[in-house]
Amino acid sequence: MAINGSDTAWLLVSTALVLMMTPALGFFYGGMVRAKNALNTLMMSFSALGFVGLAWALFGYSVAFGHASPLCGGGEYVFLRGVGLEAQGTIPHVLFFAYQGTFAIITAALISGAIVERMRFGPYVAFITLWSLIVYAPVAHWVWGNGGWLSKLGALDFAGGTVVHINAAAAALVCAVVVGSRKDYARQAMLPQNVPFTLLGAGLLWMGWFGFNAGSALAANQTAALAFTNTMLAPTATLVVWTMLDLVRNSKATAVGAATGIVVGLVAVTPAAGFISPRAAIVLGFVAAFPSYFALLYRARTRLDDSLDVVAAHGVGGVVGALMTGILARKSWNAAGADGAMAGHWSQLGVQAIAIAATLLYSGALTFVILKAIALVTSLRATVREEGLGLDFSQHGEEAYSRGEGAILLLDGRTD
Repeated sequence: MAINGSDTAWLLVSTALVLMMTPALGFFYGGMVRAKNALNTLMMSFSALGFVGLAWALFGYSVAFGHASPLCGGGEYVFLRGVGLEAQGTIPHVLFFAYQGTFAIITAALISGAIVERMRFGPYVAFITLWSLIVYAPVAHWVWGNGGWLSKLGALDFAGGTVVHINAAAAALVCAVVVGSRKDYARQAMLPQNVPFTLLGAGLLWMGWFGFNAGSALAANQTAALAFTNTMLAPTATLVVWTMLDLVRNSKATAVGAATGIVVGLVAVTPAAGFISPRAAIVLGFVAAFPSYFALLYRARTRLDDSLDVVAAHGVGGVVGALMTGILARKSWNAAGADGAMAGHWSQLGVQAIAIAATLLYSGALTFVILKAIALVTSLRATVREEGLGLDFSQHGEEAYSRGEGAILLLDGRTD
């Protein structure tokens, strides 16, 4: 196929929008931690831009989009060999590589929300780099790669319900268990240090998500327009339902709840964005609010310190979205998709369930192996003293704020 200027222009914009989502995630997460850990939380997202981005260029892209087998790509694109200006569909190959790289970056960064405020920065960077190569890239190949086994099976994942959100949530759950809870968890209140940051992050994430979902059409066409519209509509429904649930539960509509509701709606519509009608997107957003809202409330009563509820938002939201795709998808809206249960094809729901289960099992198991391997070399978590001082100072030697909680007086290299 020949390179199309309009498609190329849209993918250039989409790539920039998705890349912006990782810093936006940093602000979304950073606003919800304590002040003494705000900078470290931001760095957990920003570092993924470099470490995961470089790993993707050197090896990850080849693993995900090479042609070796249904389980894993080969080495044909290692070190970007063979990735040039030739057409990949209707856009330059090098642009397709860059666009897909932004997905790898934010998927790895999502995991950080489960282990903020206690995991050491060095082991964290090593983990997300290895995870992007060993876990993310193979799962991306299964669903989106050339001859991937889930793609052959007929699994529908338009922009990353399984590849991104379920994948990251499974890893986040294992990370939270292996690294352990914060030293003050369930013993003292851990209040968000800057809720406006969280709202800003949610707003920027929503903006970037238009590139995430609509860009996944890989063209400036009708499917992109459908995905764009559905990305607007689904979170509106989730936000309304989440706000109403807050009001019914405690008579207060919380800002953190609103931000979380927006993200849950975006997560849920991601696998379905290019396969369902706009009215179905509203239904999906409405339905998705309930499981994630109550999963979040349940987690708070357990001993699991999934600090920023990655599992409830991205795991539960991703599972609901993937299953609802199998119910609501219509070929009349996208001939390249499939008809779901509502169109009489209940088998599609089973295919979606297989994709979910395979991703959960693979990501969970390999995440455990990677963490244990790193733990053989160095400690995963900060010491009690480092955690008490805050990870901003102990991991970076810097402070997010010069006064208040998190501000540390430095004297002769010591702390008072």
